[in-house]
Amino acid sequence: MQEGLMNECYGADRIGRQFQAAGASNRAVLIPYVTLGYPTPEDSLTLARAAIEGGADILELGIPFSDPLADGPVIQRATHTALKSGTTVVLCLELAAQLRAIYPQVPLVFMGYLNPILAFGEAAFCRACREVGVDGLIVPDLPPEEGESIEKLCRENGLALIYLVAPNTPNDRLRIICERSQGYVYLVSVTGTTGARANTSAELPEFVARVRAITATPLAVGFGISTPEQARAVGEIADGVIVGSAVVQRCESKGAETEVRTFVSELRGAMIR
Repeated sequence: MQEGLMNECYGADRIGRQFQAAGASNRAVLIPYVTLGYPTPEDSLTLARAAIEGGADILELGIPFSDPLADGPVIQRATHTALKSGTTVVLCLELAAQLRAIYPQVPLVFMGYLNPILAFGEAAFCRACREVGVDGLIVPDLPPEEGESIEKLCRENGLALIYLVAPNTPNDRLRIICERSQGYVYLVSVTGTTGARANTSAELPEFVARVRAITATPLAVGFGISTPEQARAVGEIADGVIVGSAVVQRCESKGAETEVRTFVSELRGAMIR
């Protein structure tokens, strides 16, 4: 990607434009998640493209890790399969670069755990993200108390560092996290791990309202959203809807490319307010 283009529409600015455009269309932003390297590296690129072509506004790209504590069984299985197929951080960067070359305007956000980033080298990783055109970074096991170093490197490289907040996060800590999140704040809809659920939490509207009272940064809700109906309901109260396990489940089917594209399209269609 050319340096001028990357600097012109990068990081939090590119992410912010997606929220602005969706808001102007009276809908929430749709953020699907795919595990890079699953079921194979080549397949994961095809499935990521299908998610974008189905209507993803922002795409989260999972970096496989051997101990994904925040993830439920579907994504755990996908990450373990990806690791067995030889998926590394370097390969994830290469796949992101290929996506960026095909889709220059769609924000790409890495979701990965801290250990692989530290093993790669924090500074080298953030520089590499910039070079391939990644816009943001979610590190589920990075508390803000330990995030100063990565935050600085993200700022230097134009990356939005996106923190997660949970329903049981106290308000004083919530303020700190919201102040330090860029692009959007990731609201975990329930306490626990990722995974499709039959119903969204009845306390979710109150949770979203509590966070919205603290920050003007867009709020995206994830964990447990698995149907277009749930996406519609969440999109009525939040600025963004994140769908992970339900997308990854469709990556396992025989007609995975069509399944993913169709499912993402159905999610997007349901989110018109």
